[in-house]
Amino acid sequence: MNEFNLNDFVRGWFVGGFDPSIIKTTEVEVAVQSFEKGAFEAEHCHKVATEITVIVEGAAKMFGKVYTAGSIIEIKPGEYTSFEALEDTKTVVVKYPGALNDKYLKDCDK
Repeated sequence: MNEFNLNDFVRGWFVGGFDPSIIKTTEVEVAVQSFEKGAFEAEHCHKVATEITVIVEGAAKMFGKVYTAGSIIEIKPGEYTSFEALEDTKTVVVKYPGALNDKYLKDCDK
């Protein structure tokens, strides 16, 4: 048996092709993330990976729509969205395949 703490991983990512990682793989990435109200990530897409975001607690705005606890959002490659925590929010995120350096800001990918 091994024990870990989520705080020991970068931005909550604990499975994937990065360090540290519990399971080092390029097939999938998994994170549990907490955002304080007002946290914002700029509009971006992934060109290779599909990303699934589960809102576990709180509320967030993506694709111009408000999602609350229990919402699951599947983001296909090439679909751009930003992320705004409308209240303290916890998410689980799965990206497949695990594709490092696959984040493209909307105004910077030309």
